[in-house]
Amino acid sequence: MSLRRIALRDFVIVPELELDVGPGFSVLTGETGAGKSILIDALQLALGARAEAGVVREGAARCEISAEFDTPTAVRSWLDDQGFAGEDTLLLRRTVDSEGRSRGWINGSAATMAQLKALADHLVDIHGQHAWQSLTRADAVRQLLDAYAGVDTAPALRLWNAWRLERRRLDEATERQASLQQESERLSWQIGELDKLAPGEDEWDELNARHSRLANAQALQEAAQTAIHALDEGEENAAGMIHRALQALQAQAAIEPAFSSPVEALEAALAQVQDTVHSLHQYGRHGDLDPSDLQALDERLSQWLSLSRRFRRPPEELPALLAQWKAELARLDEALDLDALQASERRAFKAFDTECRRIGKQRADSAPRLAKAVTVAMQELGMQGGLFEVALNKLDEPQAHGWEQVEFLVAGHAGVTPRPVGKVASGGELSRIALAISVVTSQLGQAPTLIFDEVDSGIGGAVAHTVGRLLSQLGQDRQVLAVTHLAQVAASAHHHLLVSKRLSGSQTESGVTIIDAESRVRELARMLGGNDRSEASLAHARELLGA
Repeated sequence: MSLRRIALRDFVIVPELELDVGPGFSVLTGETGAGKSILIDALQLALGARAEAGVVREGAARCEISAEFDTPTAVRSWLDDQGFAGEDTLLLRRTVDSEGRSRGWINGSAATMAQLKALADHLVDIHGQHAWQSLTRADAVRQLLDAYAGVDTAPALRLWNAWRLERRRLDEATERQASLQQESERLSWQIGELDKLAPGEDEWDELNARHSRLANAQALQEAAQTAIHALDEGEENAAGMIHRALQALQAQAAIEPAFSSPVEALEAALAQVQDTVHSLHQYGRHGDLDPSDLQALDERLSQWLSLSRRFRRPPEELPALLAQWKAELARLDEALDLDALQASERRAFKAFDTECRRIGKQRADSAPRLAKAVTVAMQELGMQGGLFEVALNKLDEPQAHGWEQVEFLVAGHAGVTPRPVGKVASGGELSRIALAISVVTSQLGQAPTLIFDEVDSGIGGAVAHTVGRLLSQLGQDRQVLAVTHLAQVAASAHHHLLVSKRLSGSQTESGVTIIDAESRVRELARMLGGNDRSEASLAHARELLGA
């Protein structure tokens, strides 16, 4: 069992409703206009369907729908990934206010409509009263066969997109060969100009720093000599003074232990002064301060500035600009290499085509099985001799879903050539075919709850008995909820829910109750078209229940 309970408040014409839903096959019946589909509409809202202000009962500020399910095993990991509490019970809640604004919750935590919709396929499979309409849409027909065959078209879609990208690149390159060639020549010339300079990544800053040193070479040399004189070569120099202080303290260190720390400090200071003097001497002898280099440096800086002005970029950006142009030229060279683009396009198509052929084989293997299963179901639904076929028509060019266009063909009775479903004239036949497909595909679905919303429209008599039996069989393994107007179908249910309406003041109100055996007899009598007080109609109803 999956759906345990549903609760409504101020929904359409329902002021308040709390209903426990049992396992097996349950039917919803009631007079025309009583609101038999209200529960299904509410359930769809709880599962993320689009909401409008019109679902709020007149005079109310908002409506609220709650649906409680058993938590399917497949949903538990999804709940954990999305940050929702994973419990044995899954509680979905939805509110819609009179302005049409909507909010949703999953197990008490706020949820988006997309998250509610993500749960829908794992919980409920709904077959509407106009299910036959989807049989005329090519995409819906293909998806139905793919679901039956277990086909996953996601890999094909990814490969399709990759192939279309390669094809677009090839087409664009073919059309733009002349302009691409001109652009390539322009970039090649610009790169050649910058390559003459060959700007290093950090060269501009280094050139400016070196130029500054060369321009002030004399002052720098004089500063170094002044420092050397003060530290070591003058009559009164720092090194000599430190040395005398150090000797004075060392002479008394044996007597005064407190002098050991100053002695260590002075020794370190003297070593630092000597190291500094050595470095300054080295600077004076080997420093890169030859004024004769200034002219060459000026010429190099001038080249940088000239190209900076030509290409209207700051000098420090020239290395990055050169790298950018080389990357653009490489891409242009690829675009100009039509042979390489054609080879890449062929590889992408081959990968896509291989996946399409794999999908095509799955469809070809499953199409006869689906056709046979639906044909068998048609015989049970009053279409003796009828035939259902699944045609796979190869397209001139593959689409994202593959090489095949899937089409359903049907013959309503023996001796008739199967024709496309959309050309079948009888609405009753369409409804029965849709029901046959619904029954066949529902047996393979994963959703634990199946809902049939008046899919038995347009049938009656012995066929109605068959529909009831088929739905009851489905109810042995899964939870089935059906809205019906046929007494034969309702009599086959394990649970009978009666939808009724009444006038409360100036407003119509609707409610749903689980009816007992005697009330069920009266409701079936009403559905049969007779008087529920007539002994004949009541006897007929009891006969249906006893059958």
